[in-house]
Amino acid sequence: MGIMNSFINDIFEKLAQESSKLARYNKKPTITSGEIQTAVRLVYLVNSLNTPCLKALRP
Repeated sequence: MGIMNSFINDIFEKLAQESSKLARYNKKPTITSGEIQTAVRLVYLVNSLNTPCLKALRP
C-alpha cells in the first residue's frame, strides 16, 4: 500500500509542478483546468516515451 501511495503522490507532484510552470509561462496568477489538462498530457507523454519497449527501439 505504501508503494502505491508514493506512486500517486509522485504523479500529483509532477502534475502540480508542470501546471505551475505553465501558469507562470502564460503569466496567470492561478492554475486553471487548462493548465492541469496540458500538464497531464505532457507528463503522460514523457512517461510513455521512457518505457523500456520504446527505449529499445531508439537508435
